[in-house]
Amino acid sequence: MNYQKLDAALATALNDVQNLEEPSLAVFIYTVPVLDSTATAVLESLGVSGVSSGKDIFTATLSPNAISQLSEQTWVKYLKRSQQLHLVNQRKSLGSFSV
Repeated sequence: MNYQKLDAALATALNDVQNLEEPSLAVFIYTVPVLDSTATAVLESLGVSGVSSGKDIFTATLSPNAISQLSEQTWVKYLKRSQQLHLVNQRKSLGSFSV
């Protein structure tokens, strides 16, 4: 595994996963802008959808083994963990405003 291509959140999450074969981590995959047919085939075999020429960022839910495999590819620049965002200061009602 090439840890230089992983963000801190992803590297930490990899330590907590029990099953190395189960796709359980949502990630962003940053690649070189133009992928060859071999790179496209690797991404598709890992279940990455929407692989097309001209795209260089993909999302997928991958296993730790798949992340390790991708981190070793020369055409992969960076792997980043995707996390669900939450709204800050979300209000339940907007009826309390007055002028």
